[in-house]
Amino acid sequence: MALLTEEDVRRMSDNGARGPVVVNRDQVLTPGAKDYLREHRVEVVYPQGRPEGAAKPGSGSAEAPSAPRYQTLFGAALTEKPEHMTHLKGNLLVFKDHPRIAFRGWIDALEAEITLAQQAAAGEGCPALAEELEEVLGFVRRYIRFDVLDEPVGSIRLCGYTPEQLREYSHYPEKHFGQPHFMIRYTDGPALLALNKLRTVVRQTELAAYAAFRDPDGNVTRSDMILGLNRLSSLMWIMMIKWKAGQYRRQS
Repeated sequence: MALLTEEDVRRMSDNGARGPVVVNRDQVLTPGAKDYLREHRVEVVYPQGRPEGAAKPGSGSAEAPSAPRYQTLFGAALTEKPEHMTHLKGNLLVFKDHPRIAFRGWIDALEAEITLAQQAAAGEGCPALAEELEEVLGFVRRYIRFDVLDEPVGSIRLCGYTPEQLREYSHYPEKHFGQPHFMIRYTDGPALLALNKLRTVVRQTELAAYAAFRDPDGNVTRSDMILGLNRLSSLMWIMMIKWKAGQYRRQS
C-alpha cells in the first residue's frame, strides 16, 4: 500500500483550488491528508471502487465534507481553525501576521510595560504616579474593544488633560512645568527609566495602528485610535517631565 500524505493531496488538488483527488485501490490516505481534504472540501474519487471501510461522501467519513465553521478574508470556508490562523472578529480568520493581529500584540506589550512602570513607581514610593498609570492602563485595555467591535474612541481626557493640553504641555514643558526637555540617563532611577521605555512602546503601538488601519492609498480608517495613541505618547513625556521636576511626591 502507498500512503498519500497531506503534501500529496495538496499537490494533486492544486491546493484545493481544482480537485478532485483520485485515490487508487493500492493507496491509503494518511490522517493529515484526510483532515486537509475535509477542511478544504475536496472531492475524493475511487476509480477502482471504494476500498472496504471507506464510507461514502456525506456519511461522516474523513473524506465527507462537514459544514464550514470559519470564513477567511480570501473566501475560503473551513471546518477547523488552522494553527497559523486566528480570529479577526467572530468566525472570520486571518493569518497571524495580519497587521491588525500585530497591532493587538503591541497593545498586549503596552499593557505589560504599564504594569512594570507602576511597579517601579511603587518601588520608589510614588503611589500617585502608579495611580495615574492605572488610568492609562484602563484606557489602553479598551483598545481591543475599539478594534474588535468597531467602537469609536470618543472624547479623550487622560489624567485630567485634554488632547490639546497634552500636545501643548508636551511641546513646551518648561513653560508649564518649569522643566525643559532633557536626555534620559541611567542615573535617573527605575521609575523614570520605566516611563521612558513605556513611551517608546506607545510610539511603536501607534505605528502598528497606522499599519493596521490604513487603506492602499495610505488613508487611515481609524484616525480616532491613532490620535488616542499619539496623545498617550505626549502624556508619557509629560509624566517624565513632572517626575524630573519633582512634581510627583515620593512617599515612604
